[in-house]
Amino acid sequence: MPTINIDKQELFEYLDNKYNTDQFRELCFEFGIELEEDTSEEGELAEGERAKLKIDIPANRYDLLCFEGLSRALGIFLGREQTPDYRVTPVANPFRITVAKECAQVRPFVVGAVLRGVKLTKERYQSFIDLQDKLHNNLCRKRTLVSIGTHDLDTVQGPFTYEARRPEDIKFVPLNQTELMDGRRLIEFYEGDMHIRKFLHIIRDSPVYPVIYDANQTVMSLPPLINSEHSKITLDTKNIFIEITATDLTKVNMVLNIMVTMFSGYCAEPFTVEPVEVVYPDGEKIVYPELDLRTMTTSTSYLNGIVGIQKSSEEIVALLKKMSLDATVEKSGGEVVSDLLKKMSLGGKESGAVQNDRISVKLPVTRPDILQECDIAEDLAIAFGYNKIPRAQNNAATVGVALPLNKLADLVRKEMAMAGWTEALTLSLCSHDENFKFLRRPDNGDEAVVLENPKTIEYQVCRSTLLPGLLKTIRENKMHPIPFKVFEVSDVVLKNPKRERGAQNERRACALFSSRMAQFEVIQGLLDTVMLSLNVSRVRPGAQGIGYYLEEADIPTYFAGRSANVVYNAEDGSKVVLGSIGVIHPEVLGHYELDYPVSSFEINIEPFL
Repeated sequence: MPTINIDKQELFEYLDNKYNTDQFRELCFEFGIELEEDTSEEGELAEGERAKLKIDIPANRYDLLCFEGLSRALGIFLGREQTPDYRVTPVANPFRITVAKECAQVRPFVVGAVLRGVKLTKERYQSFIDLQDKLHNNLCRKRTLVSIGTHDLDTVQGPFTYEARRPEDIKFVPLNQTELMDGRRLIEFYEGDMHIRKFLHIIRDSPVYPVIYDANQTVMSLPPLINSEHSKITLDTKNIFIEITATDLTKVNMVLNIMVTMFSGYCAEPFTVEPVEVVYPDGEKIVYPELDLRTMTTSTSYLNGIVGIQKSSEEIVALLKKMSLDATVEKSGGEVVSDLLKKMSLGGKESGAVQNDRISVKLPVTRPDILQECDIAEDLAIAFGYNKIPRAQNNAATVGVALPLNKLADLVRKEMAMAGWTEALTLSLCSHDENFKFLRRPDNGDEAVVLENPKTIEYQVCRSTLLPGLLKTIRENKMHPIPFKVFEVSDVVLKNPKRERGAQNERRACALFSSRMAQFEVIQGLLDTVMLSLNVSRVRPGAQGIGYYLEEADIPTYFAGRSANVVYNAEDGSKVVLGSIGVIHPEVLGHYELDYPVSSFEINIEPFL
């Protein structure tokens, strides 16, 4: 959870209430935040030092990361003020940012806005800087997704351009410096800076660096690293130009909206923002910021049921306003028919009709954390007060049931264990060689899911077969007497472009037998046992009806002439290759440093569901 430091006196003066620490801690709890520390409690403050309140903020409440947002939200919660009406001021010729096509190589998106007539004080300026740092570390993912640039508009001239140039071609004086630097020199210079050095990796190895220019080709910023000294903001700044570059369009809009809504209250006309037009290489023109309210529809019965209270539609609307949500009642629902909803909303007690009006909720741009109806219900619970929600017995009984696939897997495990075999539980990641080369299997690129940034060579791919794990298990237990009879029933991961995530799990059963002789009949006997437990008997190849048989196959992992596919005659008449069985090839044994012959089988058990 992010922690912010708020001036105690300034906040209490804004709220027009001299809370003691316990009272303010209780207010924080009611609002869903937590007072971590009041520095005035630690003893006497140094001369000139002001007491600070250290407050933990939920990670998804980006609107509470500064004094302006927190004080405004608490003021609305306490009923001292109304939710502001944030507006974009119409401008005949808004400032324009033209995006060069080369920017697609590094940070393709840029947005902007202008705050006019801003009145800055030392405290407001520091809050402005602190909010940017909090957003950079939180929502912006340490500037990898989004980076914020702010400028004194009166020191630059529009229209602006967003370009991507070679580092040697970019020259400017960085913020709070006096030396003129190019891109390479700047990277070298900030290697020793404890703050900026954390972000150098984002563009260091890129052939081009993103850069913002004004109409005079004056560098304004080199995102995501640093702004120019030429356009820096001071306490005398009246007009602020905000430009934000990003690799994620959704995140960059959220960040822009938070920045302008938090500080537009200091504009000459409070809560107004001047737009900026962005022109992309394909000619598309988009005007930012977009401050339109989102609308979400819910119902009285749903909100009452989720929270566990019984409030009228009008009371719910009033409570939601405390959380900056503008709600209105659409009379249409009448009574709820479901007994379950009645019991949920009445704490399990039977009652008469339960109101079921539709409620339309307008969501301000400061609340991107509200994504579903349940988020509105959470805000209703906060506004009502968690401590006031009546305790009740949950009369909606449910029964947990194992998934059919898990029940099937447990059945197979039980049969193999009762046959005298030992279960192993191996890692789901392995090296690429262990999954392919060591098993004499080719990698066609359409089977294994490969990790993008593996930490070690031992964990490069998600296993697509259970064999490597069991072979390594025998290798690490060679000091124990033979024979080894081990099995595993677990998932492998396979690529599947038809699935949403491009991959799928497959439940398999695998067993290995190792002794002085391969004794193929032992591993085949275990396969028979498993199949009989599934009511699948062995049949002759080509026979009709449910059953399974072995079909000779040339499988590189196994000894030539001693391998076969396990084929299943399904109930619908189709033939399914479940897997394979055979004697492991000596070359495979050498890769895994095994001294004795090994026979094994591996089958997919999902077709038996």
